[in-house]
Formats: sequence, C-alpha cells, structure tokens
Amino acid sequence: MEFTHFDEQGNARMVDVTEKGETVREAVAKGRIRVSAECFGKIKEGTMAKGDVLGVARIAGIMGAKRTSELIPLCHILNLTKLNVDFVMHPETCEIEAICTAKTTGKTGVEMEA
Repeated sequence: MEFTHFDEQGNARMVDVTEKGETVREAVAKGRIRVSAECFGKIKEGTMAKGDVLGVARIAGIMGAKRTSELIPLCHILNLTKLNVDFVMHPETCEIEAICTAKTTGKTGVEMEA
C-alpha cells in the first residue's frame, strides 16, 4: 500500500492534485450517539436546560466541515457546494444517528468534510 501523504524520505506532504480534472464529489458520513433514556427524552422533547441540542449540533457540524482544512493536517481547501447535517432518533436504543452529506465540484474528495 502506498501512502500518498508522505514523500520518499517519509516527510509529510499535501498530495498534488494539479493535473486532476474537476468532478462532482459527494460523501456521506454517519455515526450514532448513545445517551441515557432521560437525556434522550429531553433532547427529543426539546426540554434540555441548554436549549436546542440538535440545532446547535447541526450548526457546529456545518462550521466544523467548513474548517476541515484548518483542523485536519494535509487536507485540501475545498469549496463546499452542499453541506447537510441531519439526525435520526432511535428510541429503542436511546441513540441519535448523525448523518452529514457534503458535496463539491473539485479535484479531490469531500470525505473528510463529511
């Protein structure tokens, strides 16, 4: 397996995508957050003392994705054309599924932003 983020001497480098053509790219990332039954109920009902937990999480996810190249070393700066954060409530397991969809037209993938 070749590691494209390292040169022959093992030094970190950003991958050169100069010669690549621009294409539409889309990525979806999902994860589940398990909370207590009490916390799950309050989030679902919107009665948490700190306010709209999922609304704040959605904005934080969007802000984080927009700053990916600053937060994760060696990531290219991308012009995001779509970024959506959704939540699915799973009451049977007291889990909240977070789903982020990111899209761009560019020379490199958008998986890290998702």
